[in-house]
Amino acid sequence: MDRETTRSCMRGQPQDRDQSNPPLFCGFPLCLSIVKKRSREGSSNLIDDVTLARAIHVIAVVFWIGGVAMVTTVLLPAVRRFKSPNERVAFFESVEQRFARQARLSTLIAGLSGFYIMYRLDLWGRFGSVSFWWLHGMVCVWLLFTLLLFVLEPLFLHRWFHTRADVAPDAAFRLIQGLHWLLLGLSIITIFGAVAGSHGFLLFG
Repeated sequence: MDRETTRSCMRGQPQDRDQSNPPLFCGFPLCLSIVKKRSREGSSNLIDDVTLARAIHVIAVVFWIGGVAMVTTVLLPAVRRFKSPNERVAFFESVEQRFARQARLSTLIAGLSGFYIMYRLDLWGRFGSVSFWWLHGMVCVWLLFTLLLFVLEPLFLHRWFHTRADVAPDAAFRLIQGLHWLLLGLSIITIFGAVAGSHGFLLFG
């Protein structure tokens, strides 16, 4: 595939398929179906459903990865300067719990909007090309965060952190900060690849 074809595809021009009435994902905003219906009726003043889904997707990613960056680069270094281990744990958990609620919502919205875009533009075939490695990256990062936020953290990570912080608080916070840096690094690489790739810069193409 040449770069011009890639650009037109990733900017919203769907492949050859019938686009009438694809089902919406459960829980995805109803406004997408309303916008899509009015767009088919010929109103040129309204944004189309794919563009709206992209806007929602970007906003969700900003809240999600922006929050990870704030926790990694600001919160954790500040918490490690606290003299009392009890203060570190209490402050970190109070902030992290609030962020976790925001991250769960934004991760869910990012996933739903992303899969909606893939369905509407029929881009599933891109997963078979190494040129679109960033699509695999986005899915893997999303699955990793979803697993952490919805499964691992509620089941045992919260208790593990408490136990580890009581025994060796410095080591526990170093480990937590290292994991956050790893997640942030993977996210930044994926975002860079997605933005560059969607504008025709194919690293392996």
